[in-house]
Amino acid sequence: MTNVSIIGAGKLGTSLGYALSKKGFRIKALSCRTFSSVKESRKIIGEGKAFTGNVQTARYGEMVVLSVPDDEIENIVDELLSSDIEWSKKFVFHCSGLLSSEILKPLKVKGALTASIHPIQSFAKKKPALKAFKGIYFGLEGSRQALALSQKIVRKLGGHYCILKAKDKPLYHTACSIASNFFVILLDMAVSLFEQIGFEKELALQTLLPLVQGTLHNVKKFNIPSSLTGPVIRGDYKSITKHFKALEDFPPYYEAYLKLTAQALEIIKKEKKLSPEKIKALKILLEEK
Repeated sequence: MTNVSIIGAGKLGTSLGYALSKKGFRIKALSCRTFSSVKESRKIIGEGKAFTGNVQTARYGEMVVLSVPDDEIENIVDELLSSDIEWSKKFVFHCSGLLSSEILKPLKVKGALTASIHPIQSFAKKKPALKAFKGIYFGLEGSRQALALSQKIVRKLGGHYCILKAKDKPLYHTACSIASNFFVILLDMAVSLFEQIGFEKELALQTLLPLVQGTLHNVKKFNIPSSLTGPVIRGDYKSITKHFKALEDFPPYYEAYLKLTAQALEIIKKEKKLSPEKIKALKILLEEK
């Protein structure tokens, strides 16, 4: 199956379409809500008929990609079912990290192979993204035959994959969201605190980025516990106390610092990186906050 239709050629759909087009697949059709948006996507990908209709788009591909928001998938499936398309000759997958292929079951009943293929990567804008998929992991879920096709696609893109059970997708997606989005939120909190002491926002960000990048490098090179630095790993009771004092005027940040420090302490306890006495002292400190 090399002919592809993309329903929802937004940031992910366009990036995926471009990458597939460079790896031996033919993008035959793509759709967006507006014609201006789908024309933009077609220009980036370099091929394919542009539509605003989903049924029209689905007709052209042996492989039909649903790269749309989660709450739109069910309605699109219903829309596709109302057509006269022969589904027994098609492979349909969605890109949701949260939902399983069960939501595509009506198409499966009609003969389609169905799966969920979720790239564990963030896509901030539409762009020609070939390297965006190289070396990343994809969460795959579906029937054995659908998984075999999914694995071929991932290998073509230069990626890796992990096989998921349908029941595990909510927890899997929660983990992905924490890793991607909460990191950004924590960085925004740090930037905001720098602004409180007179830094311009852009300077605050540029000041902190090397620190963040260094930590990510350490995680990649070593592991998570070995990459923990700062007062908690040292059992520095006095510094942590001063941090809490500094955050008294910022209640949400105070609560976040408390919860995250407690989690850091749990990591340290497992790794036995602190004496029992220091761990006990820090635990008492956190319980008093």
